[in-house]
Amino acid sequence: MLELNDISKVVGGETHIHTTSLALQRGTLNVLLGPTLSGKTSLMRLMAGLDKPTTGTIRFDGRDVTGMPVQQRKVAMVYQQFINYPAFTVYENIASPMRIAGKDKATVDREVRKAADLLKLTPYLDRTPLSLSGGQQQRTALARAIVKNASLVLLDEPLANLDYKLREELREELPKIFAESGAIFVYATTEPSEALLLGGNTATLSQGRITQFGKTIDVYRNPADLVSARTFADPPLNIIAVTKKGGGLFRGGEQILGVPAHLSEIADGDYTIAFQPHHLSLRRPHETASEIKARTIISEIAGSESFIHVEFGDERWVMLVHGIHDIDANTDVSLFIDTRHLVAFGADGKATAGTIRKAA
Repeated sequence: MLELNDISKVVGGETHIHTTSLALQRGTLNVLLGPTLSGKTSLMRLMAGLDKPTTGTIRFDGRDVTGMPVQQRKVAMVYQQFINYPAFTVYENIASPMRIAGKDKATVDREVRKAADLLKLTPYLDRTPLSLSGGQQQRTALARAIVKNASLVLLDEPLANLDYKLREELREELPKIFAESGAIFVYATTEPSEALLLGGNTATLSQGRITQFGKTIDVYRNPADLVSARTFADPPLNIIAVTKKGGGLFRGGEQILGVPAHLSEIADGDYTIAFQPHHLSLRRPHETASEIKARTIISEIAGSESFIHVEFGDERWVMLVHGIHDIDANTDVSLFIDTRHLVAFGADGKATAGTIRKAA
């Protein structure tokens, strides 16, 4: 188990990681999800031993490794900018960590071919990296990390520079690869969809803080606070400030929605209501969905889906719908909110009894 105990990182008076505690179990895949500069890479560097925490301790399997250099740890890292030895063949690139560790020839050959098979590199073992595509080069770097037999494998946005098709293929393959190892895998990404596809556990990060950690689907369905909910939304989360009075949600003195059953027990008062873009639609998806009037800003067609940006009062929302919908700007439209998925956040930003009960 990897344990971060009240660690922080301050550089030149600037706090990169606020006081944080986190425990990661062996044999698990753990996603660090957050926007650029949220602290993902800084946290991974502390885990690896590339940097020493300003405060706190780091333990691995009960052993204090705080300040222990990366060379003395069983750690493998793969970066967004993949690194291979250009003069080596793919075979030798993958084999290099085992040769450094003094493994015998038979073990090296067996593990190289096993990793190459997993990552579909067998036909390229005799080629040099510069003769490969970007995706094949990245898979070579991943294979080298796998054969290192590390206890901790850190992947810092490893698929960001690959084309869409290859990213999708590798996203499907990686959980299978991870499942065969007893190592702790930590995968950093800016994409909520990638976290959902990978599964495992997810820690949402914002401005150097871990805002929530748990099973990926639970963090997505049940955000603990508004910051976590926004981090786990792409397109951006739709929000609106309301006042709950009895059975209604009011805005500017006018009732805009009825209170759904799962929010009926919260006290009257002011809240921020949030919902995902795919819980807003042009047609009534469910009998409990509520109709509202809005005005379109722009429609964006993305293959088989459309992103429709609308104004509701002074709020700007985005709706994600299947199919091609090219609606002119400044058009009045009727929209439907699936109120079963509304989440209510109090003045402190914490979620109330409202939780996202179903994945869509």
